[in-house]
Amino acid sequence: MMGTNFLTRYRHIAPLAVFRIAFGAVLFYSTVRFIAKGWVYDFYIKPKFHFPFFGFEWLHPLESGYMYALYVMMAIAALFICLGLFYRLATPVFFLCFCYAELLDKTYYLNHYYLVTIISFLLIFVPANRYFSIDLLREPSLEITQVPAWTIWIFKLQLCIIYFFAGLSKLTSDWLLHAMPLKIWLLAKANVPLIGPLLAQSWTAYFFSWAGALFDLSIPFLLLNKSTRTIGYLLVLIFHSLTAVLFQIGMFPYLMISATLIFFSENFHVLLINKIRSLFNASHESSSRIIFLPVHPNRQKLILGLLTVYFFIQLLMPARFLLYPGKLLWTEEGYRFSWRVMLMEKSGAAFFYIKDPASGRKFEVNTANFLTAYQERMMETQPDMMLQYAHILQREYQKQGIQNPEVTVQSYVSLNGSGSMLYIDSTVNLANEKESWFGHKSWILPFTDKRKLR
Repeated sequence: MMGTNFLTRYRHIAPLAVFRIAFGAVLFYSTVRFIAKGWVYDFYIKPKFHFPFFGFEWLHPLESGYMYALYVMMAIAALFICLGLFYRLATPVFFLCFCYAELLDKTYYLNHYYLVTIISFLLIFVPANRYFSIDLLREPSLEITQVPAWTIWIFKLQLCIIYFFAGLSKLTSDWLLHAMPLKIWLLAKANVPLIGPLLAQSWTAYFFSWAGALFDLSIPFLLLNKSTRTIGYLLVLIFHSLTAVLFQIGMFPYLMISATLIFFSENFHVLLINKIRSLFNASHESSSRIIFLPVHPNRQKLILGLLTVYFFIQLLMPARFLLYPGKLLWTEEGYRFSWRVMLMEKSGAAFFYIKDPASGRKFEVNTANFLTAYQERMMETQPDMMLQYAHILQREYQKQGIQNPEVTVQSYVSLNGSGSMLYIDSTVNLANEKESWFGHKSWILPFTDKRKLR
């Protein structure tokens, strides 16, 4: 384990400044893109019901105008983070707004949303605005050039955790021996000009599967090692560019490409900033001065203690699936917040039924009356969302005069090319099942395909 001296000794602040600029720029672009594509309306205004994360059921979307105002405020905060303008206000504003939007509906959960959440949280606690920022034009006395090493290492460690667990999760027979789900996804790209016929080949899927696992497991070490760092970052560019082009997985590739710059040396970042300065004919004088960030020893000890707890949780979260029986990709118990990226192709069909205990009448629910098409598609393969939907139906049909309605589901799911299998125990009244943080859902039927998907 790294000693305290290693974490508290001073290092040049330039890597933090470049990280702030690059990450803030991607956040700004992605937030503006989110608004421009109409997703504020599609995700928060159009749906009649939402699927909040457990414990946050008290959160509800704002009215239409206010939701747009929230995202505009997020975009401005992201731009201010990038520019280092009112940074101390912009970072918590962005973090809180983004958390609020993310917690409203798990339908839209993505790994890169989780990444944005934790990185924007960590940015609150580092002085990334005190070098090469507009805040220094406003208040030159804020400038520093030397910061404790932990302010930089927390981002390196976080990125290493992401890559390591992404790679570890690929060490399964389904990924390595069956090349699933890449075999399905690449075949769907067979009509791509030039490389389409190549993507249709079975061996290509195996190559990408093994290369992907090897990349994720090795890239932290390549980036941490000075002699292999350039090769490592070149691989980062190639890998994430390919995934962005072939799979359209949102902003995750661009976030990782920008974030991993922090692994480069202090001199690299100083030179990069000086080149940017020269574009604007700005002076380099401040970059040659040495100004230390004053840190109270007791306060720093407290911060390091809290960071130890934080990273311990980050290590535990991906491993919590071990608490549950069954196949992880099937049950998805412990799946979110665990850096399992692009591991499954899952589709399903769910037919919900309401039974009136008083009359014995039973009828099928038209889910289109309650959920958007996207919400329905995501709900049909995620048991916790099925449970939430059952509770929504219970409340809605109680309003229609049915006392204690029973809610059951006939659900069929296919995972990574398996045949369609019965997913949920259709005899269980989901209206009586309770949601919990870590409780096992015994009403999920076992995965009967012979492949091991753990």
